[in-house]
Amino acid sequence: MNRTTGTAIAAAALALAAPAISATLSAPVAVPLSRMVPDAADKPYPGGTMTLDIDATDVTRGVYRVTQTVPVAPGTGKLILMLPQWLPGNHGPRGPMAELVDVHFFAGGQELKWKRDPIEVFAFHIEVPEGAKEVVAKFIHTSPLQSNEGRITMTQEMLNLQWEKMSLYPAGHYVRQIRVKPSVTIPQGWTAAAALDGAKQQGNRLSWDETSYEILVDSPIFAGKFFRKWDLGQNVTLNVVSDKPEQLAAKPEQIEPYRHLVSEARLAFGANHFDRYEFLLALTDRMGGIGLEHHRSSENQLEPTAFTEWDKFDWDRNLLPHEYSHSWSGKYRRPSRLWTPDYRQPMQDDLLWTYEGQDQFWGTVLAARSGLQKKETVLGMLASWAGGFAMQPGRRWRSVEDTGHDPIFAGRKAKPFASLARNEDYYTEGALIWLEIDQILREKTGGKRSIDDFAKLFFGMNDGDYGQLAFETDEIVTKLNQLAPYDWAGFIDSRINSPGQPAPLRGIEMGGYKLVWKDEPNPYDKGRMTDSKTLSLAWSIGLTLDKDGKVTATQWDSPAFNAGVVNGAKIVAVNGAAYEADLLKTAITAAKDGAPLELLIQRGSRYQTVTIDYKGGLRWPWLERAAPGKAPTGLDLLLTPKRPIAKAKGK
Repeated sequence: MNRTTGTAIAAAALALAAPAISATLSAPVAVPLSRMVPDAADKPYPGGTMTLDIDATDVTRGVYRVTQTVPVAPGTGKLILMLPQWLPGNHGPRGPMAELVDVHFFAGGQELKWKRDPIEVFAFHIEVPEGAKEVVAKFIHTSPLQSNEGRITMTQEMLNLQWEKMSLYPAGHYVRQIRVKPSVTIPQGWTAAAALDGAKQQGNRLSWDETSYEILVDSPIFAGKFFRKWDLGQNVTLNVVSDKPEQLAAKPEQIEPYRHLVSEARLAFGANHFDRYEFLLALTDRMGGIGLEHHRSSENQLEPTAFTEWDKFDWDRNLLPHEYSHSWSGKYRRPSRLWTPDYRQPMQDDLLWTYEGQDQFWGTVLAARSGLQKKETVLGMLASWAGGFAMQPGRRWRSVEDTGHDPIFAGRKAKPFASLARNEDYYTEGALIWLEIDQILREKTGGKRSIDDFAKLFFGMNDGDYGQLAFETDEIVTKLNQLAPYDWAGFIDSRINSPGQPAPLRGIEMGGYKLVWKDEPNPYDKGRMTDSKTLSLAWSIGLTLDKDGKVTATQWDSPAFNAGVVNGAKIVAVNGAAYEADLLKTAITAAKDGAPLELLIQRGSRYQTVTIDYKGGLRWPWLERAAPGKAPTGLDLLLTPKRPIAKAKGK
């Protein structure tokens, strides 16, 4: 038997032994989605006023124990309670359901059955017995104890209570139509601050007047063992908690710029959209960092020595101006689709370039005008943003408007190559675009109009109103045209909606400055690198390194990237000598004259020597005055205080 014949016989035998193959494949049919959670309607919750009581005294374990009573109308049958999912100011679905534990519901002392919605998992379906007048919910919110678990909100010295993280609301109603009376028990001897009305205190238990669930969610609490407050004028208060009592030793000249911030904001916007405003500021490295806007307050964190080492942190004092500006930009004037009737309806982030971008612009301007940041620091900040965009490859494919969707699908996580992916650039590129708008207004009107005139048109109505006034892009275009006729719609479309645009330098250039490169960092970059113990070489070889030489970011298509150096690698040696930051900087400088630039890198268990092909020297971005003469330029005028400045005696 030859080989061919044997193969044929074997194949025939296998064919007889194998089962017959079906002509069709099994093909399921989708089970239709059964949505059981009703959409929000603009009608009062019929059950009455909820009560919400939180025990926040267990600072050892970092837990908040919640008792919430929800009255129910006769014949309710089933009650749907929801944890907020789409959180205001987060621009994405960030509700911490995983931290809500030990959940129980009761009526008349009897525990009730409940089931989580299989589609909308932030909803609890609760069976309510006939005749029940209220449902009592008891559960625990577990604050992270370590940063890898999430943001820490409770320490041995302070806490940051955010109502939306530890309360439920009945589905089917606008949250402004749901009434609630809140109370909190804090550790003995602590002091609390919040923008809630009717505060009463019995021992260490605090309570407030009945309010809407919407206002409650917008009114967080900072409380601490070490507390101090300052009156800033115009019913604005600076409330500060700290890790240690000596960190509260602010000098009068350090508080004065915060008072100027309040004055400058009123002058810029032409109205206040609050009856009172509470800055909530934590000086800590124990509780998690935060900067979050609210209508009548803001949550802020600065370094523990922000007052006691004042000069060191000039680079970092943009936070409070940014969050304060949000009372106007984002909270009062809110993009139409970023306003939602409850915390279930998804937010649409296409106008974040003006919610956050315009706010970033105003925060920067007001920081300079108030004196909270030196002008050279603010110019350095603008330079850092502009320099980053001048070298960002992601601009080729992704528009500013599209980066507004980043908070939803990226969830603010780190990215392997952020320079190509882009991050939430609507903040800083948005700010540079608003800078260009200011300079166009000045140019088109011969200096008679500026962004301040737009601010008064856009924000300066209904003094004291702290509701929300929604807008679309058309209103921005209309109000800009009232000040200076121009193709504003085309301008916004090209700058915001179109990828592949030039770096946003035109506003800087129209303002009488230019982007230049120097071999030392500007004051802003120097300050932030010193504080974080990092070395940013993004504008030269294309790397950012931590204090140990570990690569935390690699610029796409940079010399380091092309040599194969990526995130997570560690520089062990530079030209054969053990890594030091100064040694690497010296080697980059020497490479301009032909000296080698060789790095020994470790990636996992592998060591590799790579040669960086780069001869451009050290580079950091700066803004330099380009306009001739000494007269103030457009950018100078933008950053100049509007309040009267008292002259020193004898001047």
